[in-house]
Amino acid sequence: MWLKKNISLLTAVFFLLQFSVKGQDSSAVQWQATGKKTAEGIYELHLKAQVKPGWHIYTIANADAGLEGLKISFSDSSIIKDGSQQLTGNIKTITDKIFNAKVEVAEDSLQIVQKIKLAGTVPAKLKVELLYNTANAEEFIPEERKVDIEMEGGVDVSAGNRILIPTIDLKNPVNDFGGTGISVEETNKGSLFTIFLLGFLGGLVALITPCVFPMIPLTVSFFTKKANTKKQGIFNASLYGFFIFLIYVLLSVPFYFIDSASPEILNSVSTNPWLNIIFFIIFIVFALSFFGLFEITLPAAFSGKADAKAGTGNVVGIFFMALTLAIVSFSCTGPILGSLLVGSLTGGAVQLTVGMGGFGLALALPFALFALFPNWLNSLPKSGGWLNSVKVVLGFIEVALAIKFLSNADLVKHWGILKREVFIGIWILVGIGITLYLLGKIKFPHDSPIKKLSKARIALAVIFAAFTLYLVPGVTNTKYANLTLISGFPPPLYYSIYKQNNECILNLNCSHDYEEGMKMAREQNKPVLLDFTGYACVNCRRMEENVWSDPEVYKIMKEKYVVISLYVDDKKNLPAAKQFSYKTKDGVEKEIVTVGNKWATFETENFKNNAQPLYVILNGDEILLNNPVGYTPSVRQYKEWLLSGLDAYEKTKK
Repeated sequence: MWLKKNISLLTAVFFLLQFSVKGQDSSAVQWQATGKKTAEGIYELHLKAQVKPGWHIYTIANADAGLEGLKISFSDSSIIKDGSQQLTGNIKTITDKIFNAKVEVAEDSLQIVQKIKLAGTVPAKLKVELLYNTANAEEFIPEERKVDIEMEGGVDVSAGNRILIPTIDLKNPVNDFGGTGISVEETNKGSLFTIFLLGFLGGLVALITPCVFPMIPLTVSFFTKKANTKKQGIFNASLYGFFIFLIYVLLSVPFYFIDSASPEILNSVSTNPWLNIIFFIIFIVFALSFFGLFEITLPAAFSGKADAKAGTGNVVGIFFMALTLAIVSFSCTGPILGSLLVGSLTGGAVQLTVGMGGFGLALALPFALFALFPNWLNSLPKSGGWLNSVKVVLGFIEVALAIKFLSNADLVKHWGILKREVFIGIWILVGIGITLYLLGKIKFPHDSPIKKLSKARIALAVIFAAFTLYLVPGVTNTKYANLTLISGFPPPLYYSIYKQNNECILNLNCSHDYEEGMKMAREQNKPVLLDFTGYACVNCRRMEENVWSDPEVYKIMKEKYVVISLYVDDKKNLPAAKQFSYKTKDGVEKEIVTVGNKWATFETENFKNNAQPLYVILNGDEILLNNPVGYTPSVRQYKEWLLSGLDAYEKTKK
């Protein structure tokens, strides 16, 4: 009975085990397949299975045994099954010893016929996925097999499946930046500095939460009183601060192993729609916790063990005291830290380390500084109800961040739920909520009675009210809808409830396909501006709304370039005719199934870069005109880079 109830779980475990030994072909079944055309857009798929002696395939579902039957699935959702699959061969009903139930199985051989309808171009090879379970007298193995079916009258579209462009030479562009001195490395440094500042700011915010703030005077007093000399007290407190910094930096180390396994994996994780929905739910939970409905804490065993070791030896004990602080304060720092972790994923492990370092440094500095200058402790405000107010305001901010994650999922899946104006409208409601709360019009659990509004509270209410008013034009269909201060957070301007001329950013002359865009460029005698971007890319939106919108830059791009915007996080499946397998320069076999798969691989293979935005200028012969650049917030620098590309284009024409 236990086996029957848990067969689904066992099936999942077996699949994971199969993935871990992917390179080994231990399948009990070998497949051959052909596709026969019966009418326009109608095909019969014929699949023949040769089953190893002693093994069998479970052909149909059996609820009593908890078994799934053999399934055929397609990565292209436009392919429709026309009727049920027909099974023939050596099919029989047996009493299965594994499940102690009567089941239908196929031994030795099995033939499947499935009619399908295809719209558009029929590929020469159609990829299908087969899911089924096999067994012998002793073993039960779920199998997942990808099979290429030769389609009668299919078209070979491999010419449109180019990834590596041999004419692109990163070491020898026609112009060397056009004298601007911009490089991907320099722009990445600027981005790292921004990440560090954001992490540091997050750490400062965490300092004034109820879990951390009261610990500052207590901990510093402990070190200064416990030490035999003032110098030793300062050293211990400084070491304590260093260990706090180190602990948060160490949290980023596992991501280096993930990043090295596949340079695109962190980007894929951060833009995965289902993970973004999970992040949305997590941040809503964080917000409810900050509102005082419940408290999020790590298991007591963690803090208990760390606290017990805090007294073992000098340096070791101080380290575990720092670890205890990190664990105990998790209910306040966790949501802030979570924002930093998720927000840094697209940039890779290095950006994550820099952000975590900034966060840890901001938390660590007060302990070292107050140990050096203990008299400063007298100037600290006393703990009280204001600390809970900080948590509630942070709760509102967590709601706003949660909407950002839901927006990411909406964009990459093209659901059309959170258009730009809807997104901004929700942020306006959040701003109104914070303002009313600070003015004492809204109450939450654990709030202390407000006898009189403090000047600081009124000032914050005014700031949030002003910010909310600033957001209002964002829901209109006017030139004031481009909100520079929050560029990158809402969806792009073209993703609107109002009717747009096209899906080109700022109505530029654009394409979303490389081959199509190159054809446009040749016909118009213009260079190409490759724009590697992402729906969930904050810096991409900042470039579009702050730099591309500059009148001079916009005029150059509109009149002189064909823009090809390639979205590396687009989860839309490619048509069946355009799905293919690709072997990278490193010899890794990749399945190119989605639009994002194709352009992310295109970027890493040709430009050795997996960050967005990345901008590249080519001519019609696919020659690199100048060096690629990343995030370039300076309008002047970006304009000079564009002009250098035009200059190089004229040189190649001559």
